[in-house]
Amino acid sequence: MAVESSSSHQFMGRSRQSFLNQDISPDSSVKSRDWDTTSRWSEQSNPEIVSPSTSSNWKHTHSSTPPGNRNFQKARHMQWVFQLVDVAEGLMAKMYKLNQKLDYPEPNTFQFSDSFWKAGVIPNFPKLCMHITKKFPEHPGKLQLERVDKLGLDSLYENVEAYLENLEPWLMLLLDLMTFREQALRLILDLSSTVITLLPHQNSLILHAFMDLFCAFVRVNLFSDKVPRKMIVQVYNLMHTMLRSGRDYEFYHRLVQFIDSYDPPLKGLHEDLNFVSPRIGEVLEAVGPIIFLAADTQKLRNEGFLSPFHPRYPDILTNSAHPMRAQDLANVNGHRDWVLLGYLVCPSELLRITGIDIAMAVLKENLVLSLYRDECILLHEEYQLYVLPKILESKKMAKAGRAKQKEADAEYNIAKQVEKMICDVHDQAISCAEGIHRERRILLKQEIGRMVLFFSDQPSLLAPNIQMVFSALALARSEVMWYFRHIGVVSVKSKATRIVPVEIDSSDPTIGFLLDGMDKLCCLVRKYVSAIRGYALAYLASAAERIRFLLGSPGMIALDIDAELRNLFQQVIGCLEKSPKPQGEHVSTATADLSDFRKNWLSVLMVVTSSRSSINIRHLEKATISTGKEGLVSEGNAAYVWSRSVDELEDQLSTHACVKQLYYYRQHLTVVFRNTMFGPEGRPQHCCAWLGVASSFPDNATVSVPEEFLKIGRDAVSYVESLIESIMGGLEGLINILDSESGFGSLESKLLPEQAAIRMNHAAKVAMPSSKSMKSNSDLPLPGNESEPANRDTIKMLEAAVQRLTSLCSVLNEMEPICILNHVFVLREYLRDCVLNNFRRRLITILKIDRDLQRPSVLESLVHRHMNIVHLVEQHVSMDLTQGMREVLLSEAFSGPIRGLHTFEKPVQNTGTAISIICDWYLENVVKDVNGAGILFTPIDKCFKSARPVGGYFAEAVTDLSELKAFVRLFGPYGVDKLDGMIREHLTALLNCIDTTLRSNKEYLEALSAHMHNSRERDYYLKQVHELEPLINFSIQAGQALCFTSLLAEAAGQVLDANTPLLFSLLSDFTKHLPASLPEREDIRRLKTLTNTLGVTTEHDIALVNSILLDMVGVGDVTWGLLPYLYATCMTSNIWNTSAFNVSTGGFNNNVHCLARCINAVIAASEFVRAERKELERQLLSQQQSNRNGTELKELEAELQNLEGITSVEVNIKASMKIFIKCASTIILQSWSDSNRSPLVAKLIFLDQLCELSNYLPRSTLEVHVPYAILRSIYQQYFENSVPTLVLISPSRRHSLGIPLSHVPSRNGQFYSDHTVESGEGATSSTLKFAAQRKSPLLDLESSSDADIKPIGGGVRLSGPLDYTGMRKVSFLDTPSSDGTSGPSPLRRFVMSRSGPITYK
Repeated sequence: MAVESSSSHQFMGRSRQSFLNQDISPDSSVKSRDWDTTSRWSEQSNPEIVSPSTSSNWKHTHSSTPPGNRNFQKARHMQWVFQLVDVAEGLMAKMYKLNQKLDYPEPNTFQFSDSFWKAGVIPNFPKLCMHITKKFPEHPGKLQLERVDKLGLDSLYENVEAYLENLEPWLMLLLDLMTFREQALRLILDLSSTVITLLPHQNSLILHAFMDLFCAFVRVNLFSDKVPRKMIVQVYNLMHTMLRSGRDYEFYHRLVQFIDSYDPPLKGLHEDLNFVSPRIGEVLEAVGPIIFLAADTQKLRNEGFLSPFHPRYPDILTNSAHPMRAQDLANVNGHRDWVLLGYLVCPSELLRITGIDIAMAVLKENLVLSLYRDECILLHEEYQLYVLPKILESKKMAKAGRAKQKEADAEYNIAKQVEKMICDVHDQAISCAEGIHRERRILLKQEIGRMVLFFSDQPSLLAPNIQMVFSALALARSEVMWYFRHIGVVSVKSKATRIVPVEIDSSDPTIGFLLDGMDKLCCLVRKYVSAIRGYALAYLASAAERIRFLLGSPGMIALDIDAELRNLFQQVIGCLEKSPKPQGEHVSTATADLSDFRKNWLSVLMVVTSSRSSINIRHLEKATISTGKEGLVSEGNAAYVWSRSVDELEDQLSTHACVKQLYYYRQHLTVVFRNTMFGPEGRPQHCCAWLGVASSFPDNATVSVPEEFLKIGRDAVSYVESLIESIMGGLEGLINILDSESGFGSLESKLLPEQAAIRMNHAAKVAMPSSKSMKSNSDLPLPGNESEPANRDTIKMLEAAVQRLTSLCSVLNEMEPICILNHVFVLREYLRDCVLNNFRRRLITILKIDRDLQRPSVLESLVHRHMNIVHLVEQHVSMDLTQGMREVLLSEAFSGPIRGLHTFEKPVQNTGTAISIICDWYLENVVKDVNGAGILFTPIDKCFKSARPVGGYFAEAVTDLSELKAFVRLFGPYGVDKLDGMIREHLTALLNCIDTTLRSNKEYLEALSAHMHNSRERDYYLKQVHELEPLINFSIQAGQALCFTSLLAEAAGQVLDANTPLLFSLLSDFTKHLPASLPEREDIRRLKTLTNTLGVTTEHDIALVNSILLDMVGVGDVTWGLLPYLYATCMTSNIWNTSAFNVSTGGFNNNVHCLARCINAVIAASEFVRAERKELERQLLSQQQSNRNGTELKELEAELQNLEGITSVEVNIKASMKIFIKCASTIILQSWSDSNRSPLVAKLIFLDQLCELSNYLPRSTLEVHVPYAILRSIYQQYFENSVPTLVLISPSRRHSLGIPLSHVPSRNGQFYSDHTVESGEGATSSTLKFAAQRKSPLLDLESSSDADIKPIGGGVRLSGPLDYTGMRKVSFLDTPSSDGTSGPSPLRRFVMSRSGPITYK
């Protein structure tokens, strides 16, 4: 087997050599046959790829050039060059797809994953396939595969056709690779041997085409090493022999020879390109100065190669010092690839004098060599494996000849230096490459930034410096691609076996600056494209004149130019003269097509650079350079370059500034973006450049792999969405930073009046000698403290955040839509949604603090602060964000249509989240008091108070009228209606419970009403009434709910009056002049409901309860007529034993005063409902009768009956209230005895409060049963005991008037909640704060004369402790004190004698 292998290698080497010799012959039949095969490569080439010399123009050369032309074959060379470059692109795209499908195998190390075998390309028989691959190039039929995997081989026989069909497309790929190698190598050798010069300053156009083909040829063969070529050929031939009875595939042996000769690829490349190695060395040596210039950052900066200013004369705006160098810098990235690939496949050229310096300049800056897309090879490892042995071989040969030849000694020294360079440059690249490129990125960041500012200010100078712009774009693109290609690269040091990762800073902000600068330069070029075209057309017009002059010069006339070449020159001049002339405004519409000019000029170059031509490029230069101007070839090349600025400007931008390959590094791209976007040195306004990169991603798709287009498009859309999410997250972060307590909140906290008050108190303490320390004062900074140098960091942070926010919003607003496939991303809309969604989330977040409700006033201030930030954003975007925020507030407040205003049903959508949270909290914690915080309604303060905090606040902090007004301002009528509706539902449940209790006690209440004046029967039936305590509890809750709704309506009315006074006055006037009717019309009832909710009406409680009772069944019947008796029985409840009146709040300690509100509203509303339902019954009966009296008479009667009905309702209400007062007074006074005396005072005050509350219950009604003087004396003692001790009150003769001592505390007695009188308690209380400032109407004693107070009716004795006339002397048991103050109370005698002014029966 070893003999066979060596003989096969010798045969393959001889056959390749003879094959190349045969191919090079132009008359060979093989050559013509192989060139015809290029037509089947149309699927490999990408017609969208535009070569630097417009390859599309050369595809029609055959039809436009006569076949008999002797220069036709030379012109076709360029067509083949461009086509083969396109074919190379298609072949690499297919290999890339195969690698992806096979999960990136490593065929050289035989490492294949499970996905490789499951991909469906190679049959899933690892043992069998691996064995025949390792035995390559031996024939599979000689390997006795039955011993390796008998079962696998049998299974392969069974499904051989399916396996063969799956593998056949990839075998065709290998055939295409073999054919491409043959055709490209032939063309490279032909051009290398026929073109007389390939120097950049003489023949740059042909040079770039030739080197593009050379690099494509090398890359294709290097990339093919990543494809399992051996396995594909061996397995395919094995299956072919199975299917064709042992016959080999017809191209099997050629493929084996091709693969074996390129195993590894660099081995075959070294042999195949050995003939062109000297030409490659000349080219690399010629581009060395450009590479050295691009590597010298200091020189680029100092001499202004990338600056529109003249480096030595700043006053000269146009920099014409280095026009050609600027053009060369645009191609420096290609030159670097030439060097890396050229010395890799032509290592002998490193032994040139300048070769080591050129290679060193490029190798120390790179660690990887890009092959295709994101496929790379480790550069230095390849040089050490394949270049270094060649150098050592040359060194050995030179060492052998050192004694004989002097040149050999110099060659030995150079080889020694190259060896040292290859060994050392690897470590140098690992340690220095990132620093070199970072410095270059900083330079480009600065220069491109200056370019953008300069050309934005001086756009007329953009056209003359367009090549400089292209150079800056190309250098920036090169740096960006280098950065992402080297992220995550792991290399092995040459002098150590350890693996060293390359340190690439993933938070380098210069990447964002470069992308942004490139984007802005491209926008400037596109903006002033008409000016650039006009300048280029003007140059071409002058170039035509110069070329015509040079053709007529004596030197050219002396040359014997054949007619064919002269005809080509005339065609070139004709194309230039036919180009449109720039005429002001018409420049932008000039659609000149100069492709014919470029095609003809390339034909000229192919003729004059051919070694077989009688007139070559050197002759032309010598003949025309004597004129003192540029030579003919130089003029033509310059015209060629400027012609592309007329009709291929966009193609040039895509060539120099396209970063489409970043698609394959999009994960790293996203990471770097997130690390740098909002970093300390990042700029949020760069986000548009990061997003704009995605627009070029679909350009990576090739025609040879159609399915790539959709995949890349989807990935591009995903990338944009990911970046937009990050951008909007950063935008929200900036807004939230400003909206935090450390942002604008820290500035607002310095303006709080509380801080001023605290500082004034501290200042007062300082003035006092007793003040010892002011430690706490230092915690309160003085106004302006933030402006001190030591405290400016906070202000600087806020200023930076504001600047970033405004600049980001400006850029997002001005950014053009991003179009990817059928997706269009409009950043302005994303910005609007982000701001509004962030406001919505922020609103929900600040609603609660530590699971407790935020105060509405604080919530309002936070919303205003956030809106101020949004107004700042709104100044930099062309959108109405304020309206959007109003819509957000409306959606968070809207939970359904407003009762009484809207008639539509609630739409199916999730709205009203915020208002639901607030309303639920108020209902549960204030109205229902589910936490048992002791919620009390204080009528004087018009708010609710609590014995302990409700969450984080006391109840008065969230139920004050100012807090409710803040709630109304935030959520408007929808919020008011939502909260009112929830309380309404709660009231409905409570009223149903009252109705149930009323009906369950109907029998006893009827008996009670009949025996009210019979003491024994009354007491019996009072004891029979059950569920009395739950009734009182429900009624108190109902009254508490009515109090809250009343406060809410009042707050709504005040806000409505303040903001929309016209609407408020309209509703107010309407309610005043609303016609009274029973029953009310539906529209009037709805409007009354609305006005009642908004606090326009006065009878709020009655109207609310009336609207609820109208929807309840059974209300208004006979049973509800017993309601006054039911509430009168409440006077026997045990709740009165713990009831104590509080002067400072105007209510009781257990909310019994809310019972009065409930009684008033329920009794009055029930009478209205009863009357309305009776009226409805009457109208129904009247409709059934015949219409004998006519319509007008019926309407008049209905109106009169309506007025009578309303009047009768008011009379019935007064009667019901009178019944309640009479029965309650009777029960109270009859139940008062020696053993049960404590609740008397609380009950009497309760009845007095009911009279004050109800419009249907005058005080005279109560005075019939409870004299006014008793109440006055009660209030007088309460208010006297509530006066602070520092206030002097003159004595009064009525100070001694009182009631039993068990109900009246002493001057130093304890009061509940600072002033509350509680039964049976005698402890001292604290001094009242505000009670002295309040004055009850019952205490205006001095203003009324004693004569105005008259005795009450008939059976009342004028004996007892209360002197109604003020003239009767009172006998005291004890002697009065000498200081004039009253002595002991006469109540003991009153208690013992049980005499008094009240008739109980």
